[in-house]
Amino acid sequence: MTARDEGSLIRAMPALFVLIWSTGFIVARYGMPHAPPLKFLLLRYLFSIACFLPWIALSRVKWPSARSQWAHLALIGILMHAGYLGGVWAAVKAGMGSGLSALIVGLQPVLTALWLSGTGGRVSARQWLGLTLGFIGLSLVVSHKFGHGGEANWRNMAMVLGALFSITLGTLYQKRFLKPCDVRTANVVQLGAAFLVTLPLALLESETMRWNAELVGAMAWSVLVLTLGGSSLLYLLIQRGAAASVTSLMYLVPPTTAAIAWLLFDEPVSTLTIMGTLITVLGVVLVVRQSGSMPVLPFQRNG
Repeated sequence: MTARDEGSLIRAMPALFVLIWSTGFIVARYGMPHAPPLKFLLLRYLFSIACFLPWIALSRVKWPSARSQWAHLALIGILMHAGYLGGVWAAVKAGMGSGLSALIVGLQPVLTALWLSGTGGRVSARQWLGLTLGFIGLSLVVSHKFGHGGEANWRNMAMVLGALFSITLGTLYQKRFLKPCDVRTANVVQLGAAFLVTLPLALLESETMRWNAELVGAMAWSVLVLTLGGSSLLYLLIQRGAAASVTSLMYLVPPTTAAIAWLLFDEPVSTLTIMGTLITVLGVVLVVRQSGSMPVLPFQRNG
């Protein structure tokens, strides 16, 4: 591979990563007709750990040395795997579409930026404008989806909002307490904590796994592409200094998810949905793009 080809590949990595993140919501929609959400996630955590361990052994990477780091990683895993993924997948299982769940969770950078700015004592006029636009855009999308049989009923909204707050809290906690460590060992600790928390809840689900081609495909994609592939790609991006590019492209996740869901599942994309999504994305950009800096986002966690 020539230097020019390698440079082109590196420049394409951020867009590829965003595409991978977007498919997380699609996989939830694809696999949930055949499995209870928590049992599916329980196996996803287990299979991901089983893949990470030999990779760690072959790479001979170091595990976190301090007990406090293990505790921080475990709490982050509970928030950003068990809480975030559990909420999103349960909402999708209950009938919420992939596009809407992605849009609501896509407000996470707004909440993170607002908190970080608030703790610094100042929220600018541009950020308040962004928050207002984000709320208006989300209201436009959600407004016609309430009602009898609507995907945005109060139960679904409570679950996906719980996921939103879980990933936001996990992001803030990670930024405050977590020291740099290898993404592979960090994932194993986090996934292990999420497994232990999810296990008793998954045992309460009466529905059984109905293994078929769709469920096997969803599980394989979740483990190999979303968990292992996404984390590996993030590792390469950070090593090559492209994290800022990933941040700016993250705002394309909701419309990308909506487009894929429309193609695969025929989820309706009305003019009002498009308008609301664009307004929400604009609001997120206004909030997060402040003084040339952006909050650290949990890119290694995906749906």
